[in-house]
Amino acid sequence: MFTENLKLTQAIRDSFAHVDTCPFQGPRIFFENAGGALTLNSVVATSTLFASIPDNQGRDNPAAHALVAKIKKAKADMALFFNAPDGQFFVGESGTELTFRLIRTAVMGTPEGTVIGSTVEHPASRSAAQHWAAMAGKPYISVPHDDASGQVTPAAYAALMTPEVRVATILHTSPVTGIANDVAGISAAIRAVAPDAFIFVDGIQHASHGRIDIASYGVDGYVISPYKLFSRHGYGIAWASDKLTALPIETLKNGPAGNWEMGTRDTGSYATFSDVVRYFEWLGAQVSDTTDPRAQIEAAGAAIHDHEKQLTDAILFGTGNLAGLADLPDVTILGGTDNPDREGLVCFALKSVPAATIVEKLNAQGIRTHVRKADHYSGNILDPLGLDAAVRVSLCHYNTLDEIRALLTAMKDITE
Repeated sequence: MFTENLKLTQAIRDSFAHVDTCPFQGPRIFFENAGGALTLNSVVATSTLFASIPDNQGRDNPAAHALVAKIKKAKADMALFFNAPDGQFFVGESGTELTFRLIRTAVMGTPEGTVIGSTVEHPASRSAAQHWAAMAGKPYISVPHDDASGQVTPAAYAALMTPEVRVATILHTSPVTGIANDVAGISAAIRAVAPDAFIFVDGIQHASHGRIDIASYGVDGYVISPYKLFSRHGYGIAWASDKLTALPIETLKNGPAGNWEMGTRDTGSYATFSDVVRYFEWLGAQVSDTTDPRAQIEAAGAAIHDHEKQLTDAILFGTGNLAGLADLPDVTILGGTDNPDREGLVCFALKSVPAATIVEKLNAQGIRTHVRKADHYSGNILDPLGLDAAVRVSLCHYNTLDEIRALLTAMKDITE
């Protein structure tokens, strides 16, 4: 646990902007990471630098050559971070925009058949799949998730699979429950019945918790939003397999074949992701003896997972003489209290205190959380549980046990 190493804890926290102070509110504890993680200081500096450069790529001048080299390096860093030895990476407007684009390409570029996805998914992938399935005249198959665990299983997909499935979508981790799904297992279940199906994964919520390994998933598309991975707003990152790129994609007539990028890209978006990768390598070097960059990234991901599990366990089951949320009367813990697939997030509701009131009272004490309402974003999870809203406490590896203690102390006051 990082908090057992005060020097490392401080070095981690010093790497991020506004780690304990909001420029608008003042001192605060940040438990709203699923809505957008803290930003690396290196990303802030890189963004400032590239925002000031007037040159574009593709010109014959030193600045343009430097920009092209930065983008090339960033794409290599993406391949390293995601462990994707083939296929290609590109950036777009946002994770949601890229999700729609990859799913549209797969659905509209395949023969007659069906599209399959699950009820646990974020509306980005579910809306895209259902919209383009309807446009293509392809029936949409909806795989039900388990309400108690907040997950969808390979067996649930397998039960509804047919050889006619052309496109499948998978959510890696839920931004409502914080529970991860078995992407490799679901992918294998899909391919066992429809081996040529195109499989898309929404990795947006999963990314900040580390351990992405595209080579092991057997999928064709993976999308993240870097502002949830310690970078900044304004862009998303997509990976597309060579098989997906071989479909008819939207590109300029007579332009380079297989080019997903449309228009001049912001070099700063690519460059800031390199900052993220360098940070993971640095962190991996602090928690392991390896000097191999990919091994460092894997070590960082494992350490992040272990640290965050100890923090979420403290939230749920308490620490010291402070009771955990699971001990509160009439509490509902989304995804269950003892789910081994939880990733840095606890979402809960109390019968005695409305979720909005809890968030308001926590915020008054400088503890930033978020209300998830049963709307188009979260209704698929909350409605089956009979909840109109819930409180989401989402953390990352820079959060500390002291911050958890402050949360539990505040919750004790609120519930009493």
